[in-house]
Amino acid sequence: MLTTNKVGITGMGTVSSIGNDVSTFCNSLRSGKSGVKKTPIIEEPKVSVDVAAKIEGFSFSDFVNRFQNVSEEKCQHAKRLGRRAPFGIQTSIVSALEAWFSARLHDNKPLPERVGLIVAGQNSTQNYQYDLISKFRKNPEYLSPRYALEFLETNQVGVLSELFDIKGEGFTVGGASATGNVGIIKGYQLVHAGLVDACLVTGVVADLSPMDIQGFINIGAMGGKKYLDQPEKACRPFDSKHEGFIYGQASACVILESEISAEKRGVPFLAEIKGYGLNLDSNSAANPNVDGEAKAMLSALNQAGLSVSDVDYINTHGSSSPLGDKTEAEAISKVFKDHTSGLWLNSTKGLTGHCLYSAGMVETIATVEQMRQGFLHPNKNLETPVCNNLQFCGVEAMDYQPNVAMSNSFGFGGINTSIVLKRGKN
Repeated sequence: MLTTNKVGITGMGTVSSIGNDVSTFCNSLRSGKSGVKKTPIIEEPKVSVDVAAKIEGFSFSDFVNRFQNVSEEKCQHAKRLGRRAPFGIQTSIVSALEAWFSARLHDNKPLPERVGLIVAGQNSTQNYQYDLISKFRKNPEYLSPRYALEFLETNQVGVLSELFDIKGEGFTVGGASATGNVGIIKGYQLVHAGLVDACLVTGVVADLSPMDIQGFINIGAMGGKKYLDQPEKACRPFDSKHEGFIYGQASACVILESEISAEKRGVPFLAEIKGYGLNLDSNSAANPNVDGEAKAMLSALNQAGLSVSDVDYINTHGSSSPLGDKTEAEAISKVFKDHTSGLWLNSTKGLTGHCLYSAGMVETIATVEQMRQGFLHPNKNLETPVCNNLQFCGVEAMDYQPNVAMSNSFGFGGINTSIVLKRGKN
């Protein structure tokens, strides 16, 4: 049965190329730090673009140990679950631990049956499987007995539900580059419908294999060729010299909770989810659609009960793809019309690269942090905008207090999503 109960974010966590916790990530946003670099040549065969924003210096055990407020028992449980697990599982554990403890669920949580779990990710073990191929061909019996569990997306559900004793509804979702937003939307629906009081939603790191990367290059989706010697300039959302998205890595997690549950626990909303839009273009190709993107934004506003003039800021999909950026700019102009002169836009992908399955989650965290801290991060490498009627943030951060923000994510196959967020009470 649907309720009028409000749903908000009470906890967040991340591991990314520009910060291995929310605080560091936020500082990097403000300073305009980019994670895009030339990647070490370790893959065989070498792909034709070796520019990416990868997670560096990740040590699972050390990252778990850094949580001072986590009990020794919980730390050991996390390490046991993740010690020999694939990279994607390890990063999910770390970002989920940060979100869980920032929401203060460690000492005062709803009943296990009233907590849900959504894993937003697909194809998350591609590189893990790719690395095993040569050894498997030499000796098929080399495979670990856990491989049959670990190549399945549901392994993430099993590991996280065990770690946090979650016994409510749980499942995985996929939506290409819109996967993170789809996960948040489905989590919102669970909480809003009263099926759970709180929901942990995790955006899984995209751990691409060389074959995956070359595939994106071959369809013209991935950029970086012009900037092999200047990788910091490769990711250029909405700039006329953009040539395609730059691969980024991040795991991200948010805790969604009902207002009743949050108030009962004495935990404030970091931001309230006011509305969402989710629709399809009925198109199996990779090309975006102005009408589909506009419909998602309008649906989110309508559900939120807001007008275009209420929105202060949009965290755009802004992938640095020529067709993608042009299409989104047209869709924003179509929806916001005369209000575009009072609407600020930026793209977090300019700093993090395109984090694919977790992108929507990473950008929701970026949006919430900007609202909470009163700033807008720069649009790195935006020198000559592809359009002149939209108000893009500059190359330096600016002090600004968004009260209502929108975060867009669009995926191959015509998957359009938009989320409207309202600033919480600090």
